[in-house]
Amino acid sequence: MFISYFLVFLLAAIPLFELVTVVPLAIIGGLSPVPVAILGFLGNLVTILLLVVFVDKVKGWMKARKQKRVGLREVEGGEAQGIDEALSEKDSKKQKRARSLFDKYGLPGLTIFGPLLVGSHISAFMAMSFGSKRSLVTGWMITSLVIWTVVSTIAASSGVTFFAPDVEQNGFLVRIFQ
Repeated sequence: MFISYFLVFLLAAIPLFELVTVVPLAIIGGLSPVPVAILGFLGNLVTILLLVVFVDKVKGWMKARKQKRVGLREVEGGEAQGIDEALSEKDSKKQKRARSLFDKYGLPGLTIFGPLLVGSHISAFMAMSFGSKRSLVTGWMITSLVIWTVVSTIAASSGVTFFAPDVEQNGFLVRIFQ
């Protein structure tokens, strides 16, 4: 049973799987809602905090990766455009879209609605990329994660108890790890 709860923590920490999906799936799988909510929240929070602290290193890694991709395409395509020009054009389109989102809803809107729409890790990264203070991003992301943890836990546990009242005893995760 410990393994299934550890998987909740681990999957919530991975950017591909988000807290909003891991918590309901674990509850539907038969795990107890309160430990699932706590572990899902902590798993997601750990990686968000790491991202906020090491955002400069992540930006450098992403830029190097883009330069490598654009450089390879430039050599293959034989284009005359320089790597920096191609990078700035490509970034400007994405940044304009993200900037309009950020300008329209601000940091609170980006961090509250971001985990549901684009993912919590991308929301935190975008907020930091637009020059928001680490402490504000951290505070708003924690608030957002608390909100989404509570909402997804209540929704999933209410739905499970309504549609399948005995799922905690017979859930697929419970059966797998017994």
